[in-house]
Amino acid sequence: MRSMIQYILKFPRNIKQALMLFFDAIAIIFCIFCSFFISSGFFFYPAGNFDVPQIIIIAPLLAFPIFRYFGLYHDVIRYVGFKSLWQIIKAISIYSILFGLMTSLFGIDDFSNSVVLIGWLLLIIIITSSRFFARWLLSSRVTNTNVLIYGAGSAGRQLNNALNESTDLNPVAFIDDAPNLHRHSINGLKIYSQNDLKYLIERKKIKEILIAMPSISRIRRKEILQYLEPLPIVVRSVPGLSELAKGKIKVNDLLEIDLNDLLGREPVKPNRKLLKVNITKKVVLVTGAGGSIGSELCRQIIKLKPEKIVLYEISESSLYVIEQELLNINNFDIEVIPVIGSVSDMERMMIILKYYEVDTIYHSAAYKHVPLVEYNQSQGVLNNTIGTLSAAKAAISCNVKTFVLISTDKAVRPTNVMGASKRAAELVLQALADCPHKTCFTMVRFGNVLDSSGSVIPLFKKQIEKGGPITVTHTDIVRYFMTIPEAVELVIQSGALAEGGEVFVLDMGKPIRIYDLAVKMIKLSGLQVLDINNSKGDIEIQYTGLRPGEKLYEELLVEGDFSRTENKLIMRAKEKMISWDKLEPILNEIKEAANKNQTEEIYKLLKKLVPEFNSSYNKSS
Repeated sequence: MRSMIQYILKFPRNIKQALMLFFDAIAIIFCIFCSFFISSGFFFYPAGNFDVPQIIIIAPLLAFPIFRYFGLYHDVIRYVGFKSLWQIIKAISIYSILFGLMTSLFGIDDFSNSVVLIGWLLLIIIITSSRFFARWLLSSRVTNTNVLIYGAGSAGRQLNNALNESTDLNPVAFIDDAPNLHRHSINGLKIYSQNDLKYLIERKKIKEILIAMPSISRIRRKEILQYLEPLPIVVRSVPGLSELAKGKIKVNDLLEIDLNDLLGREPVKPNRKLLKVNITKKVVLVTGAGGSIGSELCRQIIKLKPEKIVLYEISESSLYVIEQELLNINNFDIEVIPVIGSVSDMERMMIILKYYEVDTIYHSAAYKHVPLVEYNQSQGVLNNTIGTLSAAKAAISCNVKTFVLISTDKAVRPTNVMGASKRAAELVLQALADCPHKTCFTMVRFGNVLDSSGSVIPLFKKQIEKGGPITVTHTDIVRYFMTIPEAVELVIQSGALAEGGEVFVLDMGKPIRIYDLAVKMIKLSGLQVLDINNSKGDIEIQYTGLRPGEKLYEELLVEGDFSRTENKLIMRAKEKMISWDKLEPILNEIKEAANKNQTEEIYKLLKKLVPEFNSSYNKSS
């Protein structure tokens, strides 16, 4: 049967239409004689001026032009729906009226009104049934992937319709939280409660659950994910309801479960006025524009309609990628200026700032990968600390109004050179903010962002795809996490709240245990953890030991006072600082030691600047 269907599907379009015409002709003739039989109770040939062969020829010839006009031979049978049913009813109704008038006009007395009416009804039933039976037959599929749809609302129904036109996934039932829907059906699929999940997975051999509830809160989504986590299935989500409503949903649009939801925190809506303060109708420059944070900054900035946006990036390939992306989404004719340059090159920075008359700088450029900077201390310090100093001096020289540094929680009581170099960069801006000039310097400090370069999330994904193992440095290691878009929104708002010299700290919720995150990713991929308690598991978690400069937990505040701001996720902190006259000589020494690759001297000088810096000396470059 399957091979025959595939054979039919390969027929040319005109052959398929000819088969439909032939079937409809037989159906029309059959309905004529059946209507006589039903009306009279016995079978006979109609009498009159026309004989039976003439009736057989005229009826289909009358019907075909009408059927063609109403598109009965233009529909793709596999996608016939209720709109096609309405077209069939209209076509057959007009044909029946004309056929009844014709038989009356030519004196075929046996064609009474009841015969015409019965023939009309029979033809609708047969033609409609044939189309939908053919649709079912041609759409039948052989698939090993049975899925459940979680959510019987609008999104779930539209997802089911999309899957019915696919040969990849086979929906077998709905799951919904509403008790009044349980045991009812939608398009032939029963609706079950969450408590029936285990039974359905075993009985129906379910391999995936598709969450089609785009409008629920993140807290509720987290509860659902926690319930699904122990089950041996893949969990996926569908795009937002707006995309579904626009008809953009396709099977390929099904997304792997959004790990942002595992954080279980509702994002705070941004203050639109704060977002615009330093951007709208202003010239904005982003350093490190091609990085994870820098590129998201660029995406959000261009939507806030600056006068110009300058992309300052040392990597040619990264600069090209973000430039092309912005040009594609730029609906406001905003000038996008790609600039290749290093933040350590103060002369280059000054030329760019003066030429484009930059108002706001978001300083995202930095080396952030802890182990790499630990092995390349001199370059980490030159880029993160001295580079920030050069960019800040250039900003002062060119009367830039606002300078926002993207900092990190690793700058708090650092145990590595990366964190110490970023804390030193904060001290640079704090000291310069205390000097007389027109530039407002501020810093925004936050933890890890999901899916950024160097984050554990993309690493774990790749390791799961390869079949494991997942590598975790320590069983007790924890980290703060935030989504990249939310972090960037908060950075922009923090800059608007700046008075000068303060450190803005983002409230990132509760820290996440990395081991727990790895376990959730494994389970939500439909796999099981392989350990001493489960020898039949799929993915093993291996401990590799803390990397150079890595610590078990991060902090967001060094010490000092902090206060809340207009946004409950942004805190303003006033921390200890070093005056410029005391800081400048140490910075000069750091620069000289870094240029000479004097690693031991770099450690001593960083310790002098950041007394809480606690790290074992590592002889690297």
